[in-house]
Amino acid sequence: MKKKICVNVVVIGGGPAGYSASFRCSDLGLSTIIIEKYGILGGTCLNVGCIPSKSLLHLTNLIKEIKEFSKYGINIGNNDPLDVSQIMKWKNNIIFKLNSGLESMAKYRKVDILPGIAKFLSKNELEVVHNNSIYNIHFDYAVIASGSSPIKLKNIDYKDKRIWNSTQALNFKIIPKNLLIVGSGIIGLEMASIFSSFGTKVDLIDNSERFFPMIDRDMSDIFLQYTKKYFNIYLNTSLINLKSSINGITINTKEKNNLLIDKIYDNVLISIGRKANTHYLDLSSVGIKTNDFGFIIVDNQLRTNISNIFAIGDVSGPPMLAHKGIYEAHIVAEVISGKKYFFDPKVIPSVAYCDPEISWTGIMEEQANLQGINCRSAIVPWKFSGKAISSNCSDKGITKLIVDSDSNRIIGGIIIGRHAGELLSEISLSIEMGCDIEDLALTIHSHPTLSESINIAAQLFNGTATDMINKK
Repeated sequence: MKKKICVNVVVIGGGPAGYSASFRCSDLGLSTIIIEKYGILGGTCLNVGCIPSKSLLHLTNLIKEIKEFSKYGINIGNNDPLDVSQIMKWKNNIIFKLNSGLESMAKYRKVDILPGIAKFLSKNELEVVHNNSIYNIHFDYAVIASGSSPIKLKNIDYKDKRIWNSTQALNFKIIPKNLLIVGSGIIGLEMASIFSSFGTKVDLIDNSERFFPMIDRDMSDIFLQYTKKYFNIYLNTSLINLKSSINGITINTKEKNNLLIDKIYDNVLISIGRKANTHYLDLSSVGIKTNDFGFIIVDNQLRTNISNIFAIGDVSGPPMLAHKGIYEAHIVAEVISGKKYFFDPKVIPSVAYCDPEISWTGIMEEQANLQGINCRSAIVPWKFSGKAISSNCSDKGITKLIVDSDSNRIIGGIIIGRHAGELLSEISLSIEMGCDIEDLALTIHSHPTLSESINIAAQLFNGTATDMINKK
């Protein structure tokens, strides 16, 4: 027997984009329900992505820092082997706390969570199947926030539990002695940082000619220098095949013109990108359009070509970032409530929480040159930062500001180093507000702090720095 539910807004997916949209719609007085496959809020980000990986990265950074202090004759803690079960217990408890918090907020806002798989029957009706129950959801508006899933390589036997995707890598049972990571994007870099700190020998391969092409080459080259003592990155290298055996996973790769044969790893992590979760939605039944990569096409109010159906988060395309999806969620809720809001940010910041962290925002210097923007940059190595030196992170830190030379406005920035993701927000805010470089130079920053590197970079651009030699 089918059960009928009528609401103003149905949200498909309970990740950061989905639950944010539903909570905001509820706050605006709209009756709202979330359809979530697993019945638990948080999506990939909270349950098997951002939060567990950042928890493990916090632990790994602590392990590395303790080891680094030993070179000064300062020994902290003991050398007992890591207890993987305790690490997983600690990580899972963090996830549970956040899950519980979201569930409480949903109850407070009277947002129901319906477990199950949703598919469109019409532009105002969904069918949701869960176990033996079938629900018909009648809605005024729908928000598709179904997220993404890892892309799989062809001809790979994923039944072998030693071949991981990112979810499986975050739930490891045994620390591997050696690990191959295929793909040098954010996820691959973060996993390399985690396992290398646990003592795993990590090789990371990517078929790209250039590492991290989304940032300026000078900064990506610096990062590569920083990581050499932790793990290996091989560019221009592709996976030809792999074979499972009792001894491990035997792989063959091609590096430029050289074939690397029969190297054995305990585990292989495939991390080559993500694809939109749309296959079960039956989008064609209502004529919702997607692009050549399978992402749902939306306008600047996040509407699909069906005016009462919206798409946000990963399912609407890159950049596939939780904070982008949350921002979109707020816009969608306001639009549904009748306000003339638009998704038109000047910048969407990005962070790779590896060691060291890399964060960037706005227009890169190389991009600016290609676009014909007259620009100049200012770079501050952290060896000039008292806070970085006293925090034992001066050898792996650098701040770069990119400025439009004609208007003197900040247009971009890149930071490599500890807490780079936290520091980046000042640059993003500066760009959104149209700040002149002098605004940053004349803003008093607390001393000693890592954020002073941004202040010094601004002064250096103006030729007023005292912590560094000004270049004419």
